[in-house]
Amino acid sequence: MSKSTWGSRKAREQLGWLEHTISGIAGSIERAVFTEEHARRRGWLQGIDPRAKLGMFLALILAASLANNLLILAALYLVILGTAYASRMPFDFFIKRVWLGIPFFAGIVIIPSIFLVPGPHLFDLSIGPVRLGASVPGLIGAVIFVARVGVSVSLAVLLVLSTPWADLLKSLQALGVPQVFVLLLSMTYRYIFLFLHAANCLFEARKSRTVGRTQGSEHRRWISGSMGSLMNRSFQMSNEVYAAMAARGFTGRIRTYSAYRITPADWVALLVSISIAIAATLAGRYL
Repeated sequence: MSKSTWGSRKAREQLGWLEHTISGIAGSIERAVFTEEHARRRGWLQGIDPRAKLGMFLALILAASLANNLLILAALYLVILGTAYASRMPFDFFIKRVWLGIPFFAGIVIIPSIFLVPGPHLFDLSIGPVRLGASVPGLIGAVIFVARVGVSVSLAVLLVLSTPWADLLKSLQALGVPQVFVLLLSMTYRYIFLFLHAANCLFEARKSRTVGRTQGSEHRRWISGSMGSLMNRSFQMSNEVYAAMAARGFTGRIRTYSAYRITPADWVALLVSISIAIAATLAGRYL
C-alpha cells in the first residue's frame, strides 16, 4: 500500500465519527419530518378531532397499564395494528419504532424480579458463590411487563404519528392540562430542532475544513470547545426566540389554523374506545 493511499484511508477513518454524527442528526430531523407527513395523510385517525382522539388513547393506555393477562394485551395490540392499518401507517416503520428498543430497556428494569419472585425454578444461574434461580412466575411477570410497556408505547407512538404536534398540544390545553406544562412541551419541541440544526452546522463546518490527519488531542479540544459553544448559543437562542414570540403577540396559549368541531363520528369513536378499555379491564379480573 502506498503512502498516499494509507494517508487517505487514515483520514477517512478519523472522519468516520463526524460522518456518523452528522448522519445521526440528519436522521433525527428526517424522522420528525416523516412523522408530520403521516399526521397529514387521509386516514381514519387523522380525521378524528384531536380532543376526542386524545381521550381515546388515554383510555386505552390506562387499560393497557392495568392489564395483567397476555391474551388481553395481545387483543389490544391487534386493535392497535388494525387502527394503524386504517390510518395508513407503514407497519415496518411503526413496529420497528416501538419494538427495537422497548424489550431491551424494559427488560433491564424487570430482570431482577425474575430471580426474586418465589416459585418453581425454570433454571438456575450461578455467579461465583451466589446461586440464583429464575422462577416461572417471575418470568411470566416479566413477559407481561414488557408486553404492557410495548402496548402502551405503541399507543403513544400511534397518537403522535397521527396528530400534528400543535393540535396535540392544543388538545392537552382543552382537557385542562396546566398552561405552563403545555408551554414547556411546546418550547422543548421547537428547541430540539434548533439545537440539532446548530449541531449539524458545527459538524458540517468541521468536516469541510478537515483535509488531513488530526490528533486525538485535537479532536478532544474541538469537542469540548463545541460543547461550550453550543451551550452558549442555546442560551442566546432561547432569549431571542422568546423575544420574537412575545413581539408577535404570544401569550402562552397554543393556537392552530385548524378549527375544532367534534362530530357524531368522533363521539362514537370515543365511546367505542372507552368501551374497549372498560371491557379489557373487567376481563382481566376473570381470566
